[in-house]
Amino acid sequence: MEAVAVIVALIFAVLVALGVIATVKTVRAVKRGVDRTVTQARRTVEDTRLKARQYVQPGAAGEVAQLRLSLRTSMRATQDALRLAAPEDASLSEALQLFERLSAHGHELDEELRRLEAEPDRERIAACLPELRERTERVRESADSLRWAAQDRARRFAEDDLEALSGQIRMEAGALRHWTVEEPEGAAPASASDGAAAPASGRGSGPAAHPEPGPAAEPAAGERPAITDGAEAWRPGYSWQKTHRPESTT
Repeated sequence: MEAVAVIVALIFAVLVALGVIATVKTVRAVKRGVDRTVTQARRTVEDTRLKARQYVQPGAAGEVAQLRLSLRTSMRATQDALRLAAPEDASLSEALQLFERLSAHGHELDEELRRLEAEPDRERIAACLPELRERTERVRESADSLRWAAQDRARRFAEDDLEALSGQIRMEAGALRHWTVEEPEGAAPASASDGAAAPASGRGSGPAAHPEPGPAAEPAAGERPAITDGAEAWRPGYSWQKTHRPESTT
């Protein structure tokens, strides 16, 4: 009985531990989902504010908002493109590492632009803009270069795969169209000598030219009887062809 109690206690402890682990994983998954939703919402709000500010505030302040918006848009598009294509293309791992390094510069630059955006001194904003504009352009060009290269690579692979698939389909279509008609079983092909001999025997005279009618010969086993009533001779066909219908006598 003590052994049974120990086993039951162990099973209960294992079940409790599994329940705790499942609960922790569920809480972490929910937390990640909430954090992702909050981050996306904050990003959308910030982008909307920058779009409005670049039109509402002319001059240096509006240009700072425009630089931040263009930087954030380019970096986000490159990040999404690389992370989406990386699981299917292992060659993009190095590109992802380079983008992580570029992201550090992008975050630093975005922070500087955000601080400059809140700067009340317009002269200081105008003085800092040329250097920040040049840095923003360099980061954007690097991000765009990585994104376009990944897109061109994915497009090239898709074109190569489609070309190979089209070639296989053409070969299969040609094989499906290569059919042969089998001759009916037991039918002997007529030769040119037989066809020439038949008229020659008809030109003679005497009993050979007009044979006496006799009983009809029985067809050999495996052969089809000849059709002598003037109807169309039998011909082989395919299963999808319609059955030939005789002309109506009415």
